[in-house]
Parts: sequence; structure tokens; C-alpha cells
Amino acid sequence: MATEKKTPVFVDDVEYTYEDMTDQQKALVNHISDLDRKIGTTQFNLDQLTVGKNAFVNLLKEALNKQPAEVN
Repeated sequence: MATEKKTPVFVDDVEYTYEDMTDQQKALVNHISDLDRKIGTTQFNLDQLTVGKNAFVNLLKEALNKQPAEVN
């Protein structure tokens, strides 16, 4: 006999079984999982953008420091 795989889902430290949920509950779990994935991807992109911006700010500072001082 094949053993059915049970997928645990934890909400507020209470364990539920995905396969025993209603279709609506499964849909909500899927939305939450997708949003978690999107949040992770967005955070990764934000980290890259922040590092990139900081690199350009540093390049600008270096370029400004190489400029001869203006004579008033």
C-alpha cells in the first residue's frame, strides 16, 4: 500500500494538513506562499539596487575629489 504524502502547514504554531484543507483554504495557502516568494525576490532585487546605487555614489565622490578646486 502506498503511503499518502501529507504536507504540514503551520499557522500560529498550529499544524494543519494541506491535503485536508478546503479548496478555499488551499488557495489562500498558495497565495501566501507566492507572496513570500515575491517578497524574497523583491528583497533580493532591492539589495542589488542599493549596492549599485552606493557604488555610483562612491564613483561620483571619487570623480568630484579629482576635480581641481575652483578659484573664486
